[in-house]
Amino acid sequence: MTHMSAFTIALFFHTTHSPPNDNHSSFPQPTRLFKELFQLPSRENQRQKRHESTKKATSLLSEKIREFIPWEANHNVSIICPDCRETPANLVEEFSSGDMVCGSCGLVLGDRIVDTRSEWRTFSNDDQGNDDPSRVGDGANPFLNGSQLETSISYTPGGVGRDLHRAQSKATAQKNNNKTLLAAYKEIGAFCDSMGLLKNVSDSAKQLFKRVDDNKSLKGKPQEAIIAGCIFIACRQERVPRTFREIFALTKVPKKEIGRVFKQLEKVFNEQQRTEEAEALANGADPAHTNTASGYKTTSSTKAHDLMIRYCNNLHLTQQCTAIAQELSAKAANLGTLAGRSPISSAAACIYLVSYLMKQPKTAKEISVVAGVSDGTIRNAYKHLYTDRTKLIEAKWIEGGKGDMSLLPVS
Repeated sequence: MTHMSAFTIALFFHTTHSPPNDNHSSFPQPTRLFKELFQLPSRENQRQKRHESTKKATSLLSEKIREFIPWEANHNVSIICPDCRETPANLVEEFSSGDMVCGSCGLVLGDRIVDTRSEWRTFSNDDQGNDDPSRVGDGANPFLNGSQLETSISYTPGGVGRDLHRAQSKATAQKNNNKTLLAAYKEIGAFCDSMGLLKNVSDSAKQLFKRVDDNKSLKGKPQEAIIAGCIFIACRQERVPRTFREIFALTKVPKKEIGRVFKQLEKVFNEQQRTEEAEALANGADPAHTNTASGYKTTSSTKAHDLMIRYCNNLHLTQQCTAIAQELSAKAANLGTLAGRSPISSAAACIYLVSYLMKQPKTAKEISVVAGVSDGTIRNAYKHLYTDRTKLIEAKWIEGGKGDMSLLPVS
């Protein structure tokens, strides 16, 4: 129906159905109805104009954003069809034949692909009888013993399921000690997470504990002490050393006990390493290029240089101060300025001197909270550094106004 015909019908309806009292307030007026009908095309044009202006504004905004954001190379590895060169590639994985095919030209881009989909949908969590139809188990855990491919019979109250579960538990209780290992691994993971240690430290500690458990080296020692010693050695091996005091605060094992277990573990691991190297040499292999099962690396004592980065980060010092503090601790060790001092007090005293030297002063109280030593110990060690300040402080550290030796406190 056109606009004119609609207007004609509306006008006819208005003139033929008017009330006798000529009160037309409840009916639309012809002039207003005419305007509304003939303004429809103009409203559509306005809507199109607004849409086009929005598109232009969006394109201009995207161009401005590209101007301010620097260009970055995309190093992601992606597969494209060498014939079509479509981006993104139209790839189809045919799991029935094990091929990856280009969906545009049909070129086979890969074969023997692995079907990563599940066997079927499983609703085991919702089943009342705990009936899981999946035939696939968990991945193998290198920290556990055995092939880990045996079938586990779940416990079901009453009936044959309970008897089968009980029979399997009796058969595997003597030869399977994975429950003990899992409990120890859970404890090691919790300790490492509470200290903010990375996964490589946790894995190294688990590996050390498994070697101790397999060889039954420390019979009679409490498991908590062995775990504390393994974590202490793992931190040293991964170059994130922790002190006996920090391990004690974490595991609540006395420091003397941690020290005794640490020495015994070092002795056991070194003997295992020498035995494996001797066996490799007897078989005609080079021990230096043979990957032994232990792979143990003898650890050295913790130095002030190793603790410096962590302490400076906790004190919010700059990278320049951290580097200078490391160099200062190395020079003090070579000159014997802090001979007889513990690595913790030496590191704290070096940070105390460098913070004032580089115009980022930190009080002895602030450093004592981070390092775990008293402020009096820090000041006593600092006095030795202040006495030899001319020998320890290099000119390049303070050149160009970077630092000022006059800012160093006397005590």
